[in-house]
Amino acid sequence: MNLKVCGMNHNLEEVAQLQPDYLGFIFWEPSSRYFSGEIPKLPSSIKKVGVFVDASLEEVIQKVEEYELNAVQLHGKETAVYCKELKESFLSFRAQSRNLKEFHENKVSTALDLTKIDIIKVFSIKDDFDFEVLNDYEEICDYFLFDTKGKLPGGNGYTFDWSVLEKYPSNKPYFLSGGIGLESKEKLKAFLNSTASKNCFAIDVNSKFETAPGLKNIEDLKIFIESLNSGRN
Repeated sequence: MNLKVCGMNHNLEEVAQLQPDYLGFIFWEPSSRYFSGEIPKLPSSIKKVGVFVDASLEEVIQKVEEYELNAVQLHGKETAVYCKELKESFLSFRAQSRNLKEFHENKVSTALDLTKIDIIKVFSIKDDFDFEVLNDYEEICDYFLFDTKGKLPGGNGYTFDWSVLEKYPSNKPYFLSGGIGLESKEKLKAFLNSTASKNCFAIDVNSKFETAPGLKNIEDLKIFIESLNSGRN
C-alpha cells in the first residue's frame, strides 16, 4: 500500500528517510501548513505533490515548474473543465488562453516533462456521497482522493465512514484521506481487507502525525508505516 505524507514543511529530510511514496506540499496560503521554502533533494522514489485550492492555471504551472512537482492535488471546487485545461496544458505545452500561452513561452522550462504530471482530484465525504459527480472527471484525472468534509479544505483531523466506499463504481485508483492516525490502525487494517479497498491506491496522512502544523512526528510515522506494510492480508 502506498503512503502519502501531506502538509510537509519543517522536517522534510527526516520524513523522506522513511521512504514514503509521496510527500505533499500545500500551496494554499490560508493553511497553517502553507509551503514557501526550498525542497531539498529527495530520493527519486518519492513523488512530490503540490496541493492547491481553486488556484489559477498559471499558479499551478508555476509551482510545478519551480518545485519540479510530480503531481497536483486539487482540493477545491475545480470543475472537470478546469482539470481538462490543466491536463491539456501539461500534455501539449500550449495554453487555453493568450495570457497562459505567454506564461508558458516565457517561464516554463523545457527541462521539466509536464506530460508526466498526475492530477489528483479531491472529493469530500461526510455521511454519504453521490458517486455520479465523478463521471465528468473519470477520463481526465489520474487519481481521486476521498477526504472528510469539514470547515477546511483538508487537515480537519477526523475520518468519514469508509463503508461509503463499498459503493465506489469506478476502477480508477484512489487515495484515502481524512483524520488517519495511529488510533486508526485496526480500523484501517479491516478496511484494507474489505471489498471497499479494492481500488485504494494510497493512504494519505497529515495532521494526526504532527507535533505542530507541518512538523511531523517521526516515531509515530515509523509505527504507522510498519502497521501499514502488514495491514493487508
